[in-house]
Amino acid sequence: MEINDLITIECVVPKLKVTSKKQALQELSKRAAEITGEHERVIFDVLMERERLGTTGVGHGIAIPHGKLAKLDRLYGLFARLEQPIDFNSIDEHPVDLIFLLLAPETAGADHLKALARVSRLLRDGDVCEKLRGTEEAEALYVLLTEGSASRAA
Repeated sequence: MEINDLITIECVVPKLKVTSKKQALQELSKRAAEITGEHERVIFDVLMERERLGTTGVGHGIAIPHGKLAKLDRLYGLFARLEQPIDFNSIDEHPVDLIFLLLAPETAGADHLKALARVSRLLRDGDVCEKLRGTEEAEALYVLLTEGSASRAA
């Protein structure tokens, strides 16, 4: 499972302007609805339900909200670089400015976990995150997210 299996250039939001976790999830749900064909409210409800189980703010300014939807036929990703960091109730209590949304079919099981692990590995790389934070163009962000993913897969 590679990052380029999850996202396309259209799935990269270079300057998302939001002021709260809820607003970020609403905006990402709206954009994910356009990509997946699923209703944005269904996506938002699944994401909020997951957040109630525990934050997906994993620390170091990164959040990986995720959920499973019955009607999806494959895994989808959406990456957003926020204009301003927001409180995401992260485990390290630091604000979030990089969000990678992951949506999977209900039947995805191991593939969902592999995709989460892959995204997590990528965003644990401090150099990658520093470059993502310093880039404002969707095309450049996409390249940073997908380049060399095979070499980092191990």
